[in-house]
Amino acid sequence: MTRKTLDDWLSWQESLHTAAIDMGLARVERVRGAMGLKPACPVIMVAGTNGKGSTCAMLSSIFRAAGFKVGAYTSPHILRYNERIAIDLKPASDERIIASFEAIDAARGDTTLTYFEFGTLAAVHSFVAEKVDVIILEVGLGGRLDAVNIFEPDVSVVVSVDLDHQAILGDNREDIGFEKAGVYRAGKPAICVDPEPPQRLLDHAAAIGADLKLYGRDFGYTRMDNQWSFRCGDHARHALPIPALRGAYQMINACGALAVLDAIRDKLPVGIGAIKQGLVEVEWPGRFQVLPGRPAVVLDVGHNPHAVKAMAAALKQLPFAENRYAVFSMLADKDMMAVVELAKGEFDHWLVAGLDMPRGQSGEAIASALKNAGIASVSAFDTVAQAWSAALSRAGDNDRIVVFGSFHTVAEVEAVRRHPV
Repeated sequence: MTRKTLDDWLSWQESLHTAAIDMGLARVERVRGAMGLKPACPVIMVAGTNGKGSTCAMLSSIFRAAGFKVGAYTSPHILRYNERIAIDLKPASDERIIASFEAIDAARGDTTLTYFEFGTLAAVHSFVAEKVDVIILEVGLGGRLDAVNIFEPDVSVVVSVDLDHQAILGDNREDIGFEKAGVYRAGKPAICVDPEPPQRLLDHAAAIGADLKLYGRDFGYTRMDNQWSFRCGDHARHALPIPALRGAYQMINACGALAVLDAIRDKLPVGIGAIKQGLVEVEWPGRFQVLPGRPAVVLDVGHNPHAVKAMAAALKQLPFAENRYAVFSMLADKDMMAVVELAKGEFDHWLVAGLDMPRGQSGEAIASALKNAGIASVSAFDTVAQAWSAALSRAGDNDRIVVFGSFHTVAEVEAVRRHPV
């Protein structure tokens, strides 16, 4: 098969390996070794159930404001694959990513890789080729057996631990916490931002001799009206601006980001001016993103109970809306009813739709489940685009529309918004 375009490469990768998710590091580590891929610059590894993407965004924004060249790998993307591999806050070009894919394919021999493993290697290969000063790697799933974990971090952070991907990571916070603690390293800074760290995470950090820093014990923050202060041991940062990312939960993500900066300050010194600029300028689309104009529109990729609980709390802080519409869809393997229970008090009308993909479910199936949960005003649609169009036609200037439930839900609305038919 001739692979000329980025889409050609991505389509081929989706069928190269027998399983879309194959937890384990042996194959991807073998290819990394064949490539001789070992970053010379500092590496920051970010794990967590929720909040890791926002933390990566804040770190990227701050480092860039400080004058460092930044490579950040995050997933999934919303509109374009290139979003996953960002250099100085901008998506890498097709040509840059294809060059890395070609290098991986040349080195892998008969070793098969998953779509995510290919992307992980391509990101780091691109960052090394572009000579970045710092690499930020977001863990895709868990930590211990995630492809990102083949690289050696200078500092690792676990932002939060909650229930998601239970079939793979375990059905309780203790097991999930252990999996995420797999990103910690002996003798290296290991940061946990979760206010209630699972005991298995603490035990693993102690067993390997990681330099564990805990939120509330070793670092924390104090908020005062429209500014805040950060403390970490004997170090403090005062008069910091509230992060540009919306939601009260972003304060603790910002606190974790500054704990990372403190842990790595000898290698990457960052002044207070860059921290302030980075917090004010940070952008992270789809994370409680409030769009300009009327009716009010909020985009949120929240797809598990922990994330949706935070979204519901953030919605309570917004101005009054006469009618509150949810444009909603979720994958079938997610805990939909727990999400609905947490969010249902924030909406008057639900416009639900199917997702046309292997783990998707129909709009009718979602609507039936919501009606059984006691939600009276539910309308079902075949596609998210149809649900979005209906919401726009029904909502007035004083109403609010919230799009949530999955990255795919937000992506379909964004595609329609940017390229209306």
